[in-house]
Amino acid sequence: MKPWPVLNRIEREEFIMSEYIVGKNPVIEAIRSGRSINKIWIAEGSQKGVSGQVMALAKEAGVTVQIVPRKKLDQAAEGESHQGVLAYIAAYDYAELEDILARAEQKGESPFLVILDEIEDPHNLGSILRTADATGVHGVIIPKRRSAGLTSTVAKSSAGAIEYVPVARVTNLARTIDDLKERNIWVVGTDASGKEEFREARLDMGIALVIGSEGKGMSRLIREKCDFTVNLPMVGNVTSLNASVAGALLMYEVYRQRHPLSK
Repeated sequence: MKPWPVLNRIEREEFIMSEYIVGKNPVIEAIRSGRSINKIWIAEGSQKGVSGQVMALAKEAGVTVQIVPRKKLDQAAEGESHQGVLAYIAAYDYAELEDILARAEQKGESPFLVILDEIEDPHNLGSILRTADATGVHGVIIPKRRSAGLTSTVAKSSAGAIEYVPVARVTNLARTIDDLKERNIWVVGTDASGKEEFREARLDMGIALVIGSEGKGMSRLIREKCDFTVNLPMVGNVTSLNASVAGALLMYEVYRQRHPLSK
């Protein structure tokens, strides 16, 4: 088995268990066709003609481009001639925000959404999708940049939930939150400094829960966009919970309030 001196752990998992295409022309045609692309790698020092055309098309399509050492492409492509260009493509199709909201309307339910602010670990994303399916979440929203995409690793971690929970990938998360608020959907963030404990908050209306990244939590802008924030009580020695665990607690609290036990 080849050593992995260049790719980090998450990159190794993504490329071992996902699809990708290499070469200038295949990548360009994939962009033009509208195929779902998580990100594109361009090797440092590649010819300007190659990188310039790919980058221009990617920018127009809203696809993330990263300039990386050529060794990363060599390793990921495993001997294929990549010409300095590699596209990591989605294993599953993304939904549109309108599709998610229509799903709630068709069920006659108030929207129940989950927004993930820079969740980069595919295992966490998969676990969140699994709980989202169990608790009746209508859809999950992720940003195009600095976020795990819908890879085979995510599918495996979700235990099949990826087939049932639509995921929308948006260019501007803050603008999407503004759009949701205009539709009378309350945006609730999780933050250690939140004034209310999550069990005290009212969460039975149209709602979008924001789960922050594994290390930093919510970004400042997204925190400011929330209607209010809630905290999770911590009485032990650790200072935070895994993102998927925190998300599970909040999703089940929404479920509890929407489906109270009859007396």
